[in-house]
Amino acid sequence: MRIAVTGSIATDHLMVFPGRFAEQLIKEQLERVSLSFLANQLEVRRGGVAANIAFGLGLLRLDPLLVAAAGIDFADYDTWLQANGVDTSAVRVSSRLHTARFVCTTDEDQNQIATFYAGAMAEAPRIDLAAIAARTGKPDLVLVGADDPAAMLQHTTTAHRLGIPVAADPSQQLARLDQEQARRLVDGAKWLFTNEYEAALLLERTGWKEQHLLSRVGTWITTLGAAGVSLARSSAPTLRIPAIPTDKIADPTGAGDAFRSGFLAGTAWNWPQEQAAQLGCALATTVLESVGTQEYKLIPSDLITRIDQTYGHDAARAIEPQLAGVS
Repeated sequence: MRIAVTGSIATDHLMVFPGRFAEQLIKEQLERVSLSFLANQLEVRRGGVAANIAFGLGLLRLDPLLVAAAGIDFADYDTWLQANGVDTSAVRVSSRLHTARFVCTTDEDQNQIATFYAGAMAEAPRIDLAAIAARTGKPDLVLVGADDPAAMLQHTTTAHRLGIPVAADPSQQLARLDQEQARRLVDGAKWLFTNEYEAALLLERTGWKEQHLLSRVGTWITTLGAAGVSLARSSAPTLRIPAIPTDKIADPTGAGDAFRSGFLAGTAWNWPQEQAAQLGCALATTVLESVGTQEYKLIPSDLITRIDQTYGHDAARAIEPQLAGVS
């Protein structure tokens, strides 16, 4: 199964504030916020939702096709992605703009405040998914991740026209979408990904009730942080998968993207959704324990042990054969 991953490529500037944002906010002054947080750590890392998801799929030997826009500074990042199993032949490289920047500060409660600079991502609407499919072969699934909104709508429309299943993952861009755009991005998706906050925002943006939205997608997957993940379908009870616990959290950035990599890999291997979600949770916890979204290592024995300890021996043994070829 070939997965095309669309969305952002970015450089992440990750800072840590040794306090709580909530303690610095005055309820009566929220309309006039003027704050700065003195960070005591800074890490500059590779990131972007499409690149992060494609990286995870590459480590799992899925040969993902990255469809995104990058900047004039992309050469080293390109080499890194290719070395980790990502096909970057469909990346548009700008001749004048730099790769997008994600600047994020995390407090001691793992709350985050972030700013995203689009940079070369503004050229993403110039990417023709149909032309890429004609050149490289039609993918079996297109994940439409956070990107320039025009590009997201364009990729969704093209995938539906070509009969390619869509995984809708609007995430950070939901706040920029109007009702028609939000509906177009999720309507007809085989998979819909959100976190808990985005789930509520999506209902507000689309104007749809939860059951109506579920009737228009295949499975709605909502990541719930330490509470794990829920998988909802209109025709079945909601399935809840607990997170794999850890006491070694280093940085939450990229955990959701890693979950998507693991889940989509499981579906590519025709696993049941519960089993795919368990692998996704294992990858998410692995990323939580490292700083940066692409700095982790996939060690099959470690993933199997985590799954065994959280979901039981049978779950671990079911996953083990497919991970045998991952190194």
